[in-house]
Amino acid sequence: LFLIIYYLDPSVLSGVSCFVMFLCLADYLVPILAPRIFGSNKWTTEQQQRFHEICSNLVKTRRRAVGWWKRLFSLKEEKPKMYFMTMIISLAAVAWVGQQVHNLLLTYLIVTFVLLLPGLNQHGIILKYIGMAKREINKLLKQKEKKNE
Repeated sequence: LFLIIYYLDPSVLSGVSCFVMFLCLADYLVPILAPRIFGSNKWTTEQQQRFHEICSNLVKTRRRAVGWWKRLFSLKEEKPKMYFMTMIISLAAVAWVGQQVHNLLLTYLIVTFVLLLPGLNQHGIILKYIGMAKREINKLLKQKEKKNE
């Protein structure tokens, strides 16, 4: 898919338009073709349990995203200067990376990371590195406190 996109090199509007057309086509064809391909009698309780697990994971992910969103706005209310500096530095870094790396490669890397994210989370790799980052940040904050004293 990424090779086709690279070969065709569509503009952003064309790419978004084709993606939405694909979604509309899938929305139309899946309800028609799914019963013919899978059949309704092949749905087992194990599949139902897996479906329930997937739905609950989606709800948890949405709750986490809303929680991060609320934390961001509480930071804006409580510490506007910190919010401003964090946003400016983060957005400048993202803009710089976007300028240095081709858009298609960035899209490929983002899609690959998103697809690998459940496995990384299941194996505890994400929590391991988040814990390491928190420890380093705490060390830096303690060193800064010692210098201020």
